[in-house]
Amino acid sequence: MILYMECEFFIPSAHSLKEKRAVLKSMLTRSKQKFNVSAAEIDHQNVWQRTRLAFVIVSSSKEMVEKEMAQVLYYLESNPSWECLEHHQEYL
Repeated sequence: MILYMECEFFIPSAHSLKEKRAVLKSMLTRSKQKFNVSAAEIDHQNVWQRTRLAFVIVSSSKEMVEKEMAQVLYYLESNPSWECLEHHQEYL
């Protein structure tokens, strides 16, 4: 089972691309280390306060990918440096 998720975030504290990328790098690296997930920024690379991220999890059961992705989303939303504007998931 493959579960794909996209999340869009607003980063109010970022006043430059350098500040945005510091937040992104930290969260993407930690997400990859903490969870069994692949992650990348897929949109808004040159916008200071906005980003769209993609996450993919592969597992043998639907329950496992749902549980793991829920933990990823909870972890991302717990970061006070940004605000989740939207997210959606789909099975591939």
